[in-house]
Amino acid sequence: MSRYERWNSLLELLAEHGKLEVEEAADALNVSAATIRRDLDQLARQQMVTRTRGGAVAHNVSYDLPLRYKTARNADAKQRIGAAVAALIAPGEVVGLNGGTTTTEVARALAVRPDLADRPEGGPGQTLTVVTNALNIANELTVRPQVKIVVTGGVARPQSYELIGPLAGLVLSELTLDITVLGVDAIDVEHGATAHHEGEASVNRLLAERARRVVVAADSSKLGHRAFARICALEQVDTLVTDSAVAPDLAAAFTEAGVELLTA
Repeated sequence: MSRYERWNSLLELLAEHGKLEVEEAADALNVSAATIRRDLDQLARQQMVTRTRGGAVAHNVSYDLPLRYKTARNADAKQRIGAAVAALIAPGEVVGLNGGTTTTEVARALAVRPDLADRPEGGPGQTLTVVTNALNIANELTVRPQVKIVVTGGVARPQSYELIGPLAGLVLSELTLDITVLGVDAIDVEHGATAHHEGEASVNRLLAERARRVVVAADSSKLGHRAFARICALEQVDTLVTDSAVAPDLAAAFTEAGVELLTA
């Protein structure tokens, strides 16, 4: 288990229990108590947890983990989902992408699509336009000459690298999109797609509203749950792409609600 995987696991345990003792964390992660102490000290220095004698208690930011700590969670499923979503996008389309680990995998899958690559003789391949409020996605795709990048503008949020606020809304109001791919913190039949942070939810809502089609890319751990701020109602979602671990009854509920469900 890598350092980031341990940190992610510790933060998830803290989010679930509120507090954690060094010895029980060491047993849970099958590492030494000394390793756990070092991990908790490092997380405390980053203001992710509050250290206590013999352990730590949850800091409120641990419920909304920074993107760098989420990367290891369900990584294989997210890569498969990213490839499946990328296959739904046609060359020449204008694609909206919000931030998150799963949409980052969508961007990476688009970047290596053979039909979007430069031709060997030097002529341009078929192009794609990506509109995003995610700085990390813009950074990865800017070096791809076959992808035109449009960044929304706004104020950067360190947890997700997403740009939020009224500046993003001003840009999006001037654009039309063929398809928006949304990464979400949770999605269920009753509450629709939701996010932990209201500023992110607001920009994500605009990305959905400006598109002809909306695809939600979410691993099965996000399904059947809700987060703090609503992005959009389920009626606005055309397709949900998830992994094969989704429970059959949950998959049936989304299908009965009129959402096309694809598993990767």
